[in-house]
Amino acid sequence: MEPHQLLGQNPYLPLHFPQSFSLQIKMAPATTVFDDSLPNLPKDVRAPITSHMPSVWADDAFTSFSLDDKVQKKHAEAIQELKEQVRSILMTKGSTTIEKLILIDTLERLGVGYHFEQEIGDQLREIFFFQSQDKDHENYDLFATALQFRLLRQHRYSVSCNVFNKFKDDDGKFEETLTSDAKGLLSLYEAAHVRIHGEDVLEDAVAFTTHHLNRMVQELEPVLQCQVKRALEQPVHRGVARLEARHYISFYERNESKNEILLKFAKLDFNYLQNIYKKELHDLSRWDINEIDRLPDYMKIIYKFILNLYEDYEVEASKQGKLFAVPYAKEAVKQIAKAYNRHAQWFLGGQMPTYEEYLVNTVVTSCIYVIVTVGIPGLKSISKESIDWLMSESNKALIASTRICRHANDIGSDEQERRGGNIPTAVDCYAKQYGVSKEETVNKFNELFENAWKDFNKDWSTEISTISKDMMEQLLNYARIAE
Repeated sequence: MEPHQLLGQNPYLPLHFPQSFSLQIKMAPATTVFDDSLPNLPKDVRAPITSHMPSVWADDAFTSFSLDDKVQKKHAEAIQELKEQVRSILMTKGSTTIEKLILIDTLERLGVGYHFEQEIGDQLREIFFFQSQDKDHENYDLFATALQFRLLRQHRYSVSCNVFNKFKDDDGKFEETLTSDAKGLLSLYEAAHVRIHGEDVLEDAVAFTTHHLNRMVQELEPVLQCQVKRALEQPVHRGVARLEARHYISFYERNESKNEILLKFAKLDFNYLQNIYKKELHDLSRWDINEIDRLPDYMKIIYKFILNLYEDYEVEASKQGKLFAVPYAKEAVKQIAKAYNRHAQWFLGGQMPTYEEYLVNTVVTSCIYVIVTVGIPGLKSISKESIDWLMSESNKALIASTRICRHANDIGSDEQERRGGNIPTAVDCYAKQYGVSKEETVNKFNELFENAWKDFNKDWSTEISTISKDMMEQLLNYARIAE
């Protein structure tokens, strides 16, 4: 799709993804990085035949893309103008706490909250520190209570889940009157997904809201019905922000009480960024025709490519004053090569590793160390101490993030991986080692998956004083991709 078709004469038309659009990226967890050397493999090694879903994109989806810089500049100017109008709305004096919370949530879910990080941060900080003096929150209904709780947790504030006890009866169950409050139930459902270990009231909330939202969803008005269906499929805290914004824009557009300025701003910003992403994918998809004669020596090409890539990376890191990140990034590539080799050895030898061995290896093949280290020059605030923390075995947030990815992948890709040959899957390893059925294994993985999210949610708040938000968001978004 060309830029003029994408943005058109009316720049506020939303983009349309293919109906089958989905992200399926293989990820993983554990705590140890292998340091063993690469043993030689037999010379007649052939890659296993695997079965993968075809891409939803055409072969030339990105290679044929061209970006009109003049059009992009025009829309950048329009975005800046709308941004100032939205800032004025956000900074309006006299707004109640609930009005502020609703606006902040709307901006973030429309995908434009990143434009106002300072303003949003200041307002939430004020709400958090003055809530003990502001007795109004004691009279908040379920919707408002859950919204404030979720937003503060998502912004790394440690807030108590005891605020929900007032919605329970003498028997410790949620009041029956709540079962007809669809918006309140939806708000509580979303809030319950930022829970940590030991928060029984939120464990009850997940079961309570899931049951009643499923019960009433077909009877809801169209816009709310779509929101509930999406939430049941993907809670907002666990969703990739840019993809969730695409969904929320379509919901907000049909909302009778929508603010037209916010809607225009969100659509234009989404399309503008989409063009940038397509341009970046186009650049990454280019082939170097000068290298065609060297294709038989594929290992030399790969090695040279990696060296050249990290030369550019080193230059960029130096410009950003983050040259200290380069050794970590290079080491991450070495370790992933060793881990892939270990996996190949299992396949070629028909070996069945223990589940623990499988986890340790797949934390490396998940590429998490490569992803987070190469992204360091782009982070606003990062230090060598932060990287040391990131790479340490005591990094609970990284372990939780990789476990989320590992168990999501284990559950979702077992059948497909099984069709690829005799490569052992995580389900195979666990079932054989512990003598349980596939169904029991999947149930256990679902339990481990939920526990990993609770672990991460806890560290999201407790690491606020020592680790930058940028670094923690890297790990959060990594987990969201697997979801």
